[in-house]
Amino acid sequence: MALPLLEYKPSSQNQRVQSFGKSDQNEDTPYIYRLEDVNSPGEMKALVWAAYRQIFSEHETLRFNRQITLETRLANGSLTVRDFIRELVKSERFYTLVVSVNDNYRLVEICLKRLLGREPYNQDEKIAWSIKIGTLGFHGFVNALVDSDEYIQAFGDYTVPYQRKRMEARPFNLVTPRYGESYREVAGTTKTDWRFTIEKYYTRKYQEKQLAEGDPRKFRELAASLNPKVNYAQKISSFDIDYLSRVPNRGK
Repeated sequence: MALPLLEYKPSSQNQRVQSFGKSDQNEDTPYIYRLEDVNSPGEMKALVWAAYRQIFSEHETLRFNRQITLETRLANGSLTVRDFIRELVKSERFYTLVVSVNDNYRLVEICLKRLLGREPYNQDEKIAWSIKIGTLGFHGFVNALVDSDEYIQAFGDYTVPYQRKRMEARPFNLVTPRYGESYREVAGTTKTDWRFTIEKYYTRKYQEKQLAEGDPRKFRELAASLNPKVNYAQKISSFDIDYLSRVPNRGK
């Protein structure tokens, strides 16, 4: 018996606001590829390329990632766009490039971005879908996402998934690193320079940022920079005064 998906509270991300961005068209509005709009082989190729970009996160589709059999079935109408996306994610290439080099939490994050067109709401959602991976396996997890009400309502059977209602910068599905930090450390593709960590978190400037507003310790540097020139009263001890020199010559 499969475990039900744990409940979690969705945050108010852009795609959840129906009225937001509905009529505004700008440079961040994604181009939507639908099978109903395909009227030529060139348009079909553009749709297939959009699917590869979305799933494999590539600006330029690589030849060895292509699934020719799936493309043929999509072109002759024996496969819907939704099932084409499903099979791309289940392909050996996707497993090698993405699944095998990431932990479950990272995998959930990537798949939500590429299949549902949004970021995870919170850690609770990552945990809920990670349990699905643990109980159903990766293919079962993919089926649960692609057959979910959210996917069907957003993209249906004939639309390529896209980043929904993005607000700024580039699409996150094309700028997200393929490998998680833990794998990059092991593979040696990146190395954490702890000097930057120490400089960031242990410097006096960072520590002062953590102080509450109005804390006098935040103004130490400002106070030290002030150097007012004040003529203070001269301090003279009675021992420093030569009284005899001040007495008139009494012998004259």
